[in-house]
Formats: sequence, structure tokens, C-alpha cells
Amino acid sequence: MTADEPAPTPDDVPALGLGTWKLTGDTATEVVADALETGYRHIDTAQLYDNELEVGRGIRRVDPDEDVFLATKVAPENCAYEDCVSSVRASKDRLGRTPDLVYVHWPRAAYDAEDTTRALDDLVDEGTARAVGVSNFTVDLLDEFLTHADHRPVAHQFECHPLLPQDDLVEACHERDVLPVAYSPVARGKALEHPDVQAVADEVDATPGQVCLAWLRARNVAAIPKTTGGHLAENFDSQSVTLTDDQVARISAIEDRHRCVNPPSAPWDR
Repeated sequence: MTADEPAPTPDDVPALGLGTWKLTGDTATEVVADALETGYRHIDTAQLYDNELEVGRGIRRVDPDEDVFLATKVAPENCAYEDCVSSVRASKDRLGRTPDLVYVHWPRAAYDAEDTTRALDDLVDEGTARAVGVSNFTVDLLDEFLTHADHRPVAHQFECHPLLPQDDLVEACHERDVLPVAYSPVARGKALEHPDVQAVADEVDATPGQVCLAWLRARNVAAIPKTTGGHLAENFDSQSVTLTDDQVARISAIEDRHRCVNPPSAPWDR
């Protein structure tokens, strides 16, 4: 998407994207290029991943016309006004294009709802970012952000998978016209081993990973799995997998719980 197009809405965010956490150097460039050649048009990165330069190179290698939805995230230590503005400008330079979406990565460290939203609003107004989002927020923190922001968040990115369905948070996002975006959508492999996920996979002739992604899509939750190699095509093909209401309900009824990302300063433990 180009900077002179209207600001994106939740409906403009592709339901399936590529996460780039832990992808660095030439590997990051190659995987991004491979993903775009497979058909992906949603790429997710972050200042903390230290790969924005390589991600931008991968996009330009395959799609110089920028027909890609690109998201990055402001590091927690860069959330004070001046640091937020300067760091996102630097992110834009490294990416080689205007990011379609700039998330607050974590509401901690230098994050302040009033100060950070003012910086993000100014970045959108000056054309350095096209839209804003949040990540790893609670419902209360999301509401606080909404109170201060002139530019409403397009998306909220958080861990979500069959072992952590986040029903309340997903519902809150939908009620506020914010798109939920799931990271770790297969629980770093643990959800693939659950017998209910495997049973549904057998029923629809799909892989357990495809079932997890189809389950998220059925709940109007986008997903950004990090993957390489053959799994790029496998995940992309999940878009042709359709689950029945009963199958969605069976996966949603899984009682096992597992959280992959739970740092000491996580907002949900405050």
C-alpha cells in the first residue's frame, strides 16, 4: 500500500501474515521474499527484532510496487514522545517505505498512554505511519489508549491459539472495531499436539497447523505465524480450509491452557 492511499481500516489487514521474530540477516530477507512469492501480502516486524532493514530488502526484492501490508512495532523503551517519533522515522528509513501499521509493542517501560498516543497521532499526521495499533494490552489498557488517541488503533496483536483462546479480549476488540491479530497462533507447536486439533485435522483433510489458523480466521482473528520453508505454503493454504461451527466450537472448548509469552512485567499480571 502506498502512503497516499486512505488510512487502512481493520478490514484492510490481510487475515494471514508472516511474523519475523528471530529472523535476522540474509535469512530474514530470504524468508520475506519467499513468503511474498508464495502469495503473502502481510509482513510483521518490530524494532526489537532488529531486522527491519532486511525485511524491507525482502519486500523490495519481490514487490517493488509495495503491494504489501507492512507492520512494525515501537520498542517499549522508545515510547516516550521524542523517542517514539525519532525511532519510527528511523524504522521507516530502515524499511524503505511507510509502514501501514505501527504498534505499541508492550505497554511498559517508557509507555505512557497520553504521551505515546500523542506521538503516534503526530506520526500519522506527518505521513510517517499510515495507522496505529497496540500489542499485549489488556482490555483496560486498550480503553485507556482509545481515550487519548485521535487515530483509533486498527489492530491489537496478542498471543492467541487453541490453548489460549483469549475470548474476552477477542470480543472486546470486535466490540471496539479493532482487529485481533494472533501471534504464536500454534502455541509454538504445542497446539499441534492436542488430540482435538488433530481430530479436526483428520476430518477436514488438513494439517493441525492449518486447523489452528482456520479456527482463528473463523473467529475473525488474523494470524501472523513465524515460519520458514515448506510451512510457508502450508500456512498460506490454510486459507482454503473451512471449519464447521461444530468444529470451531470443539476447538474453542479445549480446556488445556498454555501461554508461550509471559514476561515478569506482563500487563495481565499487574
